[in-house]
Amino acid sequence: MKQEKTAIVIGAGVASLAAAIRLAVEGYEVDVFEKNEVPGGKLGLLIRGGYRFDTGPSLFTEPANIAALFSLAGESMEDHLPYEPVTVSCTYFYEDGGVLQAHRDPVLFAATLAEQHQENPAVVETYLRQAGNMYDRIGKLFTEHSLHQRNSFSMRSVIRALKTTRPAHLFGTLHQLNRKTFRNEKTVQLFNRYATYNGSDPYSAPGMLKLISHLEHNEGIYYPAGGMISIVNALYQLALRKQVRFHFNTPVQRIITHEGYVTGVVAGHRNHYTGNVISNMDVFFTYKHLLGHDYKAARLLRRQRSSSAAIFYWGIRHEFPQFGLHNVLFSGNYKAEFNCIFKQARVYEDPTIYINITSKQEAGIHAPHGCENWFVMINVPSVTGGDREAFRKHCRQLVITKLNRMLQTDIEPLIETEDFLDPDGIQDNTMSYKGALYGSSSNSAMSAFLRHPNFSKELAGLYFTGGSVHPGGGIPLCLKSAAIVSGLITKAEHKKH
Repeated sequence: MKQEKTAIVIGAGVASLAAAIRLAVEGYEVDVFEKNEVPGGKLGLLIRGGYRFDTGPSLFTEPANIAALFSLAGESMEDHLPYEPVTVSCTYFYEDGGVLQAHRDPVLFAATLAEQHQENPAVVETYLRQAGNMYDRIGKLFTEHSLHQRNSFSMRSVIRALKTTRPAHLFGTLHQLNRKTFRNEKTVQLFNRYATYNGSDPYSAPGMLKLISHLEHNEGIYYPAGGMISIVNALYQLALRKQVRFHFNTPVQRIITHEGYVTGVVAGHRNHYTGNVISNMDVFFTYKHLLGHDYKAARLLRRQRSSSAAIFYWGIRHEFPQFGLHNVLFSGNYKAEFNCIFKQARVYEDPTIYINITSKQEAGIHAPHGCENWFVMINVPSVTGGDREAFRKHCRQLVITKLNRMLQTDIEPLIETEDFLDPDGIQDNTMSYKGALYGSSSNSAMSAFLRHPNFSKELAGLYFTGGSVHPGGGIPLCLKSAAIVSGLITKAEHKKH
């Protein structure tokens, strides 16, 4: 039984919400099935003893992706999700005591690197300008279209992209590119970090990832009022206004198929029929558990997983004026850190620490006055199934030891509340295989082409969104995957008529 102009979405993460909204605007009746009791996926909210924490993605870039959803629905994003630019994109701390504030303005940022790292400001500005050109001509080409269908690109756009591409972008690593560009190893480390934005290793990932720096230093970062959870709330409410139906605490047990077509899903032990199923579940689990295609799932495991994370949510009864909204305390040996994560599958003894503190933006709302809410994250291998308590204690000791050394303080007595999220928890909560935050890594020149497509080649009517498929992980790319899928569905619908 196949219904016209209907769709079922598996999961209620950001990509699911966006896909549901887009299809509802096109006149589809949309049902979203979510195993948890709230929407959001990795992007959740934790409240503990007067402290509020965003549990997942903490960096807000490209608000235009969200504005487009509201515009399609005939509404204004600013009316439902106010946000503001953040002046300092990130504050970087180095083992030698150096501290660098990266300004959102590329000229001021270049001037800071010239003053503190003795870089040539013209070189920095040129690098960022090139990153912007790459993003506009290459990034958008690859992230806003399917790579797995003919006629996805115009020949003109391909030629423009090729003119921007250099051999170093494809055949050299991001580290090699940065090492040839900048004088100071600290600057190299700073720009190497952008490989982690999709869970990759800058010593293996292609120089093409240079374009990621454009988002932070040309377009700039933003802060949504109320924190990142406000993005979920705004999209969820928009979906409700567009008559999307949500079924929480209702996991999908199986995708129903018949003679090469999807015909619906089994959820809550009932059959729900449709000719369009969008899975926002990790593509590995979709094949293995929902379709029973073990052979297909096994093929996906040949590709290297992205990194995962160990995250502490700490309520800190003290204020640290040296910190901003986004902070990075670098490892003294970045290459050794990535070698541990991707080649040895273990946590490095001197991990780079990322700290997000939303109380810096909204004092007294996310933490009691005089206190701060710390989202403390280190990159770890995407490995599950070990002794979780031993893992937590090990990570905690590494983080506290490093913080005490670099901040010249004793941080442990200041921790008032504590929660922890590990790769097992990420897998359990969001069905991300092995806790990999971005599905497969981008540690090869061909990685963009090896990501799973947004549609099934074997089953008509089955589509995929989210971080484990094209174009990748992170909020902006997940939103783009939703746009690709909704376009594929509406295009297929038009062909029927």
